[in-house]
Amino acid sequence: MHRPPAPRRLCRPLALGAAALLAACSGGGTPAGSGGGAPGSGSAAAAPAARALVSLKPGLAPGKLDGRLLLFLSKDSSKEPRFQIVDGVSTQQAFGTDVEGWAEGAEARFEGNELGYPLRAWAEVPAGDYWVQALLHVYDTFTMGDGRVLKLPPDRGEGQQWQLAPGNLYSAPKPMRVEPGQPLRVTLDQKIGPIKPPADSKYVKHLRYKSELLSRFWGRPVELGAIVVLPEGFDAHPEARYPLAIYHGHFQPTVSGFREAPPDPALPPPDRAALAKLCPNGHEGEACDKHGYERVQQEAGHAFFREWTGPNFPRVILLTIQHANPFYDDSYAVNSANLGPYGDAITNELIPYIEKEFRGLGPWARALYGGSTGGWEALAAQIFYPDLYNGAYANCPDPIDFRAYTVVNIYDDKNAYYKEGPWRKDARPGERDYLGHVRATLEDVNRRELVLGTKGRSGGQWDIWEAVYSPVGPDGYPARIWDKATGAIDPKVAAHWREHYDLGDILRRNWATLGPKLRGKIHLNVGLSDNFFLNNAVYLVEDFLRSASPPADAAVDYGPRDEHCWSGDHQEPNVFSRLTYHRRFLRQMAEHWTKTAPPGADTKSWRY
Repeated sequence: MHRPPAPRRLCRPLALGAAALLAACSGGGTPAGSGGGAPGSGSAAAAPAARALVSLKPGLAPGKLDGRLLLFLSKDSSKEPRFQIVDGVSTQQAFGTDVEGWAEGAEARFEGNELGYPLRAWAEVPAGDYWVQALLHVYDTFTMGDGRVLKLPPDRGEGQQWQLAPGNLYSAPKPMRVEPGQPLRVTLDQKIGPIKPPADSKYVKHLRYKSELLSRFWGRPVELGAIVVLPEGFDAHPEARYPLAIYHGHFQPTVSGFREAPPDPALPPPDRAALAKLCPNGHEGEACDKHGYERVQQEAGHAFFREWTGPNFPRVILLTIQHANPFYDDSYAVNSANLGPYGDAITNELIPYIEKEFRGLGPWARALYGGSTGGWEALAAQIFYPDLYNGAYANCPDPIDFRAYTVVNIYDDKNAYYKEGPWRKDARPGERDYLGHVRATLEDVNRRELVLGTKGRSGGQWDIWEAVYSPVGPDGYPARIWDKATGAIDPKVAAHWREHYDLGDILRRNWATLGPKLRGKIHLNVGLSDNFFLNNAVYLVEDFLRSASPPADAAVDYGPRDEHCWSGDHQEPNVFSRLTYHRRFLRQMAEHWTKTAPPGADTKSWRY
């Protein structure tokens, strides 16, 4: 579900009329180059005092620019404001507006009606001193294969991280005074440079594969990235053919958890007790850094390398796929009306290519594993292509039954943000800790995404679910499952989700056909205190699998008190067991492949 650097995120009242709120939620502000914000335009003289004026440094980006312009106000000088927009109480303030045709000489205006996060409106920002920064998330114009013309942020090798995307423009943070009637003046004077690609090694290869299916959909060449880890002895055993283990998850520049070099001796020894308590998921930032988590990660990665190259470890090909796209850091590995045929591209184009290049064994010796987003992808690919994979090991999967779309039943509930009674309404939680303390509400996490990007272009979690699961909306962008301003659920969109992507519903509807093909292939692990309530949907799917006929022979396990993203290890705390995915699941896969191999299959050449 969530990803670094802010793996995947309370609500305050505001006396805004409905019309003003809806106007703010549509993007707000005056687009640069559209008339109202341009210097010398007829309406500029009559315009009210702007809250902020943003200009471009001459020569920084010639031509006209489209994108999402973000302005940040921060009380924390420890790091740049662009890295401080997160879910929860530690966040700093952001406002956003869409710009089109912006060029040197024009100032983009923040008029004061733009939607903000966590404060909704400029009028709520107290006068005072802040660190101020602006950033333009640059969009490109896509002429799609079906003729639609969309403005979207292409991935530029960073995995759809707007804070780090090459080509994005930003300003150096500066201390400024916020006063009513005195607009902030900010100049974008920095440009994010290109990313250096990682180097290959004896074991790790980084490949690019052009997908004809995706290129036709997007109306431009589209490549899939493949990070291949070759087994020990690959060159010395040219007669051997190998199983394929597909590790699904968020964008990775290179393979995770595999370190050929020993740990850096300059790193201090870790405090494992403090890490287990204060860094339970491995994503808690400063708490992890303070107690030596970098050393733990390096030790685990090198330990896996030693196992990989040592005796008695399954000799398999390990594949990590890069499929970042204009909406997110990966595609969810299924066919989608908004993202294109990523399921077919991965399963029918990329994987056969990898197996041909590196002597793979084919469908009976393929399995999928991953956590969170990767957990959903592993299970979905197994269900949608039941004959082409032999095993799905899904940990803390994103909602696999939309009756528990985290804490929302999209079919029966009317509103995603609130549970309403005759006398009161309660805000639905979006994130919690294992004690049940709410860190953020659903309304706030969705509003943060809306500030970062309209029309599903935030690069955030809720927007990518819409992009994958929804039909194309009337404006050519993903149809909303619910109104971002009010939380009102659209039942027609919900019906589309149920038909095409509700994995629990698909299993129930099609078990007579799917059951025999999936027997023994489904493995689910999740913490009972998952931060994003992902255990709720697992309960519903488990209820069906336990009583399914023909039998599912599925394995479902829960971690008591464990948060996101528990993966089935009852011996080690999650902060450490999340680093042992590869060695644990590859052994389970090898045992399953050997047990279920068809008659005459090669179960020996890769056992050396």
